[in-house]
Amino acid sequence: MDSVFILLSVIVVLTLVFDYINGFHDAANAIATVVSTRVLRPTTAVALAAVLNLVGALAGTEVAATIGKGLVDSQLITLTTVLCTVVAAIIWNLITWYKGLPTSSSHAIIGSLLGATFFSHVGGNDSIHWDKVVQKVVIPMVTSPVMGIVIGLFLMSFLIWVVHKIPLPRTNRIFSKLQLLSAGFMAFTHGHNDAQKAMGIIALALVLANPGAEFHVPFWVIISCAIAMGLGTMSGGWRIIRTLGNKMIKLQPIHGFAAETTASIILAGTAHFGIPVSTTQVISTSILGVGLTRGPGAVRWGIVGRIVWAWVLTIPLTFSFAGALMLVFRLF
Repeated sequence: MDSVFILLSVIVVLTLVFDYINGFHDAANAIATVVSTRVLRPTTAVALAAVLNLVGALAGTEVAATIGKGLVDSQLITLTTVLCTVVAAIIWNLITWYKGLPTSSSHAIIGSLLGATFFSHVGGNDSIHWDKVVQKVVIPMVTSPVMGIVIGLFLMSFLIWVVHKIPLPRTNRIFSKLQLLSAGFMAFTHGHNDAQKAMGIIALALVLANPGAEFHVPFWVIISCAIAMGLGTMSGGWRIIRTLGNKMIKLQPIHGFAAETTASIILAGTAHFGIPVSTTQVISTSILGVGLTRGPGAVRWGIVGRIVWAWVLTIPLTFSFAGALMLVFRLF
């Protein structure tokens, strides 16, 4: 059997595994708040998130194009580069899931891709479109969390002003219903944003296996990644759900609604422009912004600190790890 076909097949399978892991690793992004506020039971919330993650994954390929052709030069890398990318991202996701840290699968796959590309050959720096990396990765990595905090704070402040004369039990009943909509919107935008990263990696591998072919995302890639993420979401990810939904701040339905709505608006906008932001960063900082309306003392800053450190380290560590794997492959 042709060695290129075998390597391509391995990459496709491993990328779908990454997408599956992304589903249960990042399931908390969509359902942590709706579970912690007890609006939905965990099993019901997971099922809802799985379905809407799948639907969201079918909604477009703008982010996939950024991952697959916007950050690196496909003419200067090989299938081995992509293999090292996926392996490094999978290992990082499993480690952080085991530790219960809501890190970014997006940054894991991006850092791995950049690291494997950088060390794929002598002069690998020329294979990376650094201007696009700054524009589509670095700047959004800073601005999207800031937007999450600011918009979450203002939206929550506005909602408090709206309901300040309404009795608390009635407020909880109203926002328990509204949170079903916000959680569904969050799950949809999560699928729309995150599943496209796997689509972009597979589409990139297809271009490398067929030199001269134009970059595009075939329908079978779209549906495969959508199903893999949906199945992964159904597997849960309870360690991270506990961190986001309970450990960082105590949430009521109105807080969950505000955080999910904030995060969904940001994710929908960035996906439209093909910007691969971290859904984890966006929902975490949205929760933080919402929580700040109750005063800084309501936030468990030790947990926030662990999350921030994981964010800061994700791209450098995955870059280094994927690069080390690439160097080992080059030796053989």
